[in-house]
Order: sequence, then C-alpha cells, then structure tokens
Amino acid sequence: MEKLGSLLLRCVVWFGLASALDFQHHGYEDMVRAMLNVQNECPFITRVYSIGRSVEGRHLYVLEFSDNPGIHELLEPEFKYVGNMHGNEVLGRELLIQFSQFLCEEYRAGSPRITRLIHDTRIHILPSMNPDGYEVAGNQGPDANGYLTGRANSRDVDLNRNFPDLNAMMYYFEKNDGPNHHLPLPDNWEQQVESETLAVIRWMKNYNFVLSANLHGGAVVANYPFDKSREARVRGYRKTSYSATADDKIFKKLARTYSYAHGWMHQGWNCGDYFDEGITNGASWYSLSKGMQDFNYLHTNCFEITLELSCNKFPAAQELQREWLGNREALVSYLEQVHLGIKGMVYDENNNGIKNAVISIYGINHDITTGVDGDYFRLLLPGTYTVTASAEGYQPSTSTVTVGPAEAIQLHFYLKAASQETTSETQSAGSNKNVPPHKMAPR
Repeated sequence: MEKLGSLLLRCVVWFGLASALDFQHHGYEDMVRAMLNVQNECPFITRVYSIGRSVEGRHLYVLEFSDNPGIHELLEPEFKYVGNMHGNEVLGRELLIQFSQFLCEEYRAGSPRITRLIHDTRIHILPSMNPDGYEVAGNQGPDANGYLTGRANSRDVDLNRNFPDLNAMMYYFEKNDGPNHHLPLPDNWEQQVESETLAVIRWMKNYNFVLSANLHGGAVVANYPFDKSREARVRGYRKTSYSATADDKIFKKLARTYSYAHGWMHQGWNCGDYFDEGITNGASWYSLSKGMQDFNYLHTNCFEITLELSCNKFPAAQELQREWLGNREALVSYLEQVHLGIKGMVYDENNNGIKNAVISIYGINHDITTGVDGDYFRLLLPGTYTVTASAEGYQPSTSTVTVGPAEAIQLHFYLKAASQETTSETQSAGSNKNVPPHKMAPR
C-alpha cells in the first residue's frame, strides 16, 4: 500500500505539472519570455545566454541547467538539445520549452531523479536554431502551413545542409589510415556557412559536449549517423545504403533509448512509414550531405542523433499536450545516457590536466580528446575495453577497464614526459601518414 500511495502521489504531481506547463505555440518574443520565466523561477540552477544571432538579428538563446550555471565542473558531462533547426518543424521548439519548465518544476518539487541529473550534468537547451524561419511558418499557422514554408532560414538556406562536409574526408581517411576524429575544417569555412550555422559551430567549439539530440518533424523515428552514404551518388536516383560509424552499436543503443521511452515511436508504423524499433541509420533512410549530426561526430567529441517527432510538422496547439506526454520520459531517459561509459582525467607528472590528450579504444576506430582542463568522457556499451591515453610530448599509457550498465566508470591516466628521442620517433612516424589530395578537401 505504501508503494501504491507513493506511485499515486507521483502521478498526481506529474499530472499537475502537465496541466501547469505552457501548451501553446510560442513566437520569438513569447519563447524568450518563457525562457526568462524559467530562469526567474529557478535562478540558482539556470542561466540564459546567447550563442549568436540569426540572419535577421534574432538572438539564438540557450537555457542552461546546472548546480553551478556558467561553470564547467571537472568530470561533469555537457549535454545539449537543439530544436527548430527547420523553422516549420515546430514541435521540438515547444517540447524544449516545456522540458525546461518541467526540469525547473521537478527540481523545485524535490524530485530525486531530476535533482541528481541537474547536479551531475550541465544541460544546454537551444529551443530554436532557426527563429527567422519559424516566424515565416508561424505567420501561416498550423492550418495553412505548407510543407516547406519557413523550413529554411531567411536567406532560403536549409541549415541541415549547411555544415562543412567532413564525410568525404572521413571516407577517404578510412581507406588511407588517416585521422579518425576532429577532422579539420576547410579554408574560409566561416564565410561558407550561414549565421545560424556559424553560431552553432562556435558553440560546439566552446563547450566539450558529450551527447546531443537534434529535434525535427515530418516523421516519427530516431535517426543516427552517418547521414551521408559512402556510395557514390547517381544523378536522378535516391541512393540508400547503411553507413555505419565506428560507434554504430552505441548509436543504436542511444536511438533505442529514445524510441522505447517514447509513447509510440518504438511501434515502428508511423506517418505511413515503417522503421523497425522506431530507429534508422540516416543513410539507410536517405543520404544527406552537410548535416549537423555527422558534423558533431566528425569534428567534435559529441555524439548526436536526430529525432523526428511528429507526422505533422506544425501540429495544432491542442495536440501539444499529447505530444509532451509522449516525449517527456524519452527526453529524460535520453539525457541520462550522457553518463554511460568511462570518464576521467589525464594528468602530467605534476598533476596538471593535459588538454587535447587523445583517448583511444582498441577495436573502435574513433578517438575523443580531453577538454581544456584535462577531463574526458567516452560513451561505451557494457564490456571490457583496452584504453590508451596519449598526448604530444608524453609517453602513452594503456589500461584495461570493465564498463557496467549504470554510471560511467572513472579511469584516470598519468602521463610521463617523453624523451627527446621518443618524441622525434613519434613525429617521424606521424609524418608518413597519408593525406588526401587537395581536391578532396570539403568546400
């Protein structure tokens, strides 16, 4: 009876929160006001900041949740949700506003789960990456909205086709023993992307994100990298082929986490399409170049998936509560996955953190690097792994670790300075690596 009473109380609290949340469409001013209201309600665990401006000058505001807002705490992972990249795909924008209100209210109510999440994670929420596009779509409204109305930014550029194309370089390197992570950006890349894309890329560079999801609409499925096919494109033919990353198993796990926690995504049949378990490899669905989720994986430490959340890109306001109830648990469960795998520090002999040290997992051809303070986070499935930490000017160190299904295992490394002879040998070996011909550089 005690357990039943506790469960009923929880249901009453959650129902009360659902009725208190803001189930309406938010124009730009309304969205900013909603974010500031959350900050006002939970001032000690939130911060609102701008990562830049849209083409028309609207701020791209982020709402941060942390027990120490504005500060990266060692061994505390950074997570992000991004919504409304396509201006007319509005459900993600509304869900992230509701999710922000939910986190604040649950924290104030003393929820152990949400309190632990906010204390142990730095959460960044960008409700709208494309506020200019939303204003175009919003002026039409849900009833008259066309399939493409407001999708692009105000310069008619699709922001999910606007990131530097690093896949071609990666696919070349796979065949020629080249780098497998943090691929370089092309020359003058800042002049080749839109204002919104530029702001998001700089954001990624300033924060060592570990996990992310990008919220879209028009289907109901959790889509994971790679989006771009490895097979050559045939003109006039929509090529589909499975393009796996080196972390294909963990990406499938991440996608399934959202799908099975979602009210109906995992059922497979949605919007006239069928996706087994409610997940799909991006290129297996259709090949997409210059997308954001592939860019995250190839240029940063961040693993990102794309969540297609509604058949209707611009659902009516009366549908928003049902969509919230269908996505609420999935948004929390997916966020919790940022704590999987291993994490730790890479120190020098004086116990100073080493930035940009490389963390390699034997058998997985994708490395990650430490942040500016020397901490790292590596998402892994349960199992036993051989892990190597290396940095220029230091002797590499290798350890074996067994990862469980719960919290990340801490694994620290202490690197000794390399002798001049060892350093010379390492640099000489590195100079023999194949590099792509100049014409292969993405432009």
